[in-house]
Amino acid sequence: MLIDDITIQVKAGDGGQGAVAFDKNKMALGPAGGSGGNGGSIFFEGVSDLSALNQFRFKKDISAENGRPGRGQFSDGSTGNDLVLKIPVGTVVHNLDTGAAQEIVKIGERIPIAKGGHGGKGNFLFRSPKNTSPKRFQYGLPGEQFKLRLELKMIADVGFVGLPNVGKSSLLNELTGAKSKVANYPFTTLEPNLGVHYELILADIPGLIEGASSGKGLGMKFLRHVERTGILFHFVSAESAHPVADYRTIRKELGAYNKALLKKKEYLFISKSDAVSPKQLKALMAKMKKLNPKTYVISIYDWDSVERVKKILNEIIKKKKIDSRPSSRRKKK
Repeated sequence: MLIDDITIQVKAGDGGQGAVAFDKNKMALGPAGGSGGNGGSIFFEGVSDLSALNQFRFKKDISAENGRPGRGQFSDGSTGNDLVLKIPVGTVVHNLDTGAAQEIVKIGERIPIAKGGHGGKGNFLFRSPKNTSPKRFQYGLPGEQFKLRLELKMIADVGFVGLPNVGKSSLLNELTGAKSKVANYPFTTLEPNLGVHYELILADIPGLIEGASSGKGLGMKFLRHVERTGILFHFVSAESAHPVADYRTIRKELGAYNKALLKKKEYLFISKSDAVSPKQLKALMAKMKKLNPKTYVISIYDWDSVERVKKILNEIIKKKKIDSRPSSRRKKK
């Protein structure tokens, strides 16, 4: 089970209490109470593991270590260890107490979440010419605590969209060696699946049906993942009785959720092309190309069509490399 939206409570460590103590050495006088250690802080760090939020499924109250109290003979308490929590790249951290939001966008990126409390002063730091034997000390300050909502929005180069059972998972498995569950019935895919084709991350976005943008079915749960994909591969089954309506249904739901999704570059694939006659396929191609000029047929049982998809992906890789270069180094066309 992939957890991609969860609310947790975090608390940084409290500062340790300062000590009241006096020098025990013979012929020595004066205060010798050490200060308390600072409490540990909490950080989030980005990782590539999409299932990293599963760690919070049963443990939603997270605390860092408290600072230790000060001791006699000028010994300060030790600082509490910081707590670094690994969360998937693409996670938006919503602070429900302050209204602030932060996002992890790179592997290894670390962001502070809750700061540990400062340790209290021991009586040694309160000495003065007028008070050479102070018994004053400070309690440590409490660590910050917040209620957080962690919302994963996958960052993928190419997102596979379409109605259920149109062959998205099968192609993902073919291209990347992923092990997505496939079968000939709707809603085979109940959570997003990822695969890697050389330098590209491919994501199979499940659960899109008519009414998905308004919460029907599983679609609303997964539409957020489409926002972060650079390019859409839109699948329509050649077996469908209403392929044009199928295409428009998905486009309508994407636009209803976020109109910016309609501006993403899109390739349209007529999947399961082996299931219809060449004559039917030719007529279907002519019809679908009016909706999207970048329309192709695909069947995992047709080696040439799979190679055609790989060629498209390789072109995307080349474009990605060019776009990632500094502007001064790009060739002018």
